[in-house]
Amino acid sequence: MGKSYKDYAQYMKALSDETRLKIFLMLTDGELCACNILEEFNITQPTLSYHMKTLCESGLVKGRKDGIWMKYSINEEALAAIKGLFNSIEVKSIDCSECCTEC
Repeated sequence: MGKSYKDYAQYMKALSDETRLKIFLMLTDGELCACNILEEFNITQPTLSYHMKTLCESGLVKGRKDGIWMKYSINEEALAAIKGLFNSIEVKSIDCSECCTEC
């Protein structure tokens, strides 16, 4: 694991909201302008700004100013870290007959 548990927790916290999760998945198709993201939701611009700030502060999303518009894209390093975390998870069967009588 290349990141700290705190980093992973920030990623998960940012994605725990369904609006932010949908935005994150929308960005997998490439960079999007805030106005294009806003069109997909029934929310105000300040609410979108709040969600984008949360995603950017978590490190999952990068924002850049393009004239008067903000454009957003996925931070590929953070995405790779999340994939790595989940790929490293393996459920192991443990024979607990040696340690307890309830098995």
